[in-house]
Amino acid sequence: EIARGLQIKPRSARQLHDAVTLYRRARSLVPPGFALLAARIQAREGTAHQALPDGGVQALLDAQDCYEQARADLAAHGLPEETAELDMNLGLVSQTLVGAHRGRIQDAISHYHRALKVFTTEAWPREFSILHNNLAIAYLSIPATDERARMREALAVQSFEEVLQLLTLVDHPSEYAMTQNNLGNALQYAPSSHPVANLLRAIEAYDEALKVRTARDMPVEYANTVANKANALLNLPDDPQHPTLGN
Repeated sequence: EIARGLQIKPRSARQLHDAVTLYRRARSLVPPGFALLAARIQAREGTAHQALPDGGVQALLDAQDCYEQARADLAAHGLPEETAELDMNLGLVSQTLVGAHRGRIQDAISHYHRALKVFTTEAWPREFSILHNNLAIAYLSIPATDERARMREALAVQSFEEVLQLLTLVDHPSEYAMTQNNLGNALQYAPSSHPVANLLRAIEAYDEALKVRTARDMPVEYANTVANKANALLNLPDDPQHPTLGN
């Protein structure tokens, strides 16, 4: 419990390191026969490793190891949502490790799909939207080197659209704007037999994002979305009804 308290609002990286130490001490005190308790503590230790701002790749590998060791007992004895949360974290760790060439994006996608069996849109809308956002980004990160690239890009667009059915401009402004921006990028850069229609939809998505991402309130995000919109406008033909007549 002390470790959880340190982890909720850490004032420094040191407190997260202390939380890891306390979780390990707690695990060493678990009596024989309490496999679920040990698994829950180990899963929490994984979240502490994952949150370390100065841990680098090794902290992510430690988190992954904790999650993988805890998963079997959590799945056998714990609540379904506990295992689903662990799968969501495993997916995020795997996805982050891809950038360091220590993970596979296919593993991240598998973890996310496993979590979605529990985190449905009706019962867990927040987790559902996070998972679909992560899934879409994962699909788009796979190099377009095979015939399935178009299908993955279509799945990414579908995932962003699924999320936007749950988010509203009024109730979830930041998440709404981020997802609209990501949807615009997916529409703009995905190969399509209807490129002009996709560009027009992308511009609409960027305009929705810019309702939240203003120059005053979110200057970096505003600049990012404006740059994305500029790229879409640059590639839009003069007459969308006759795209071959010039740009």
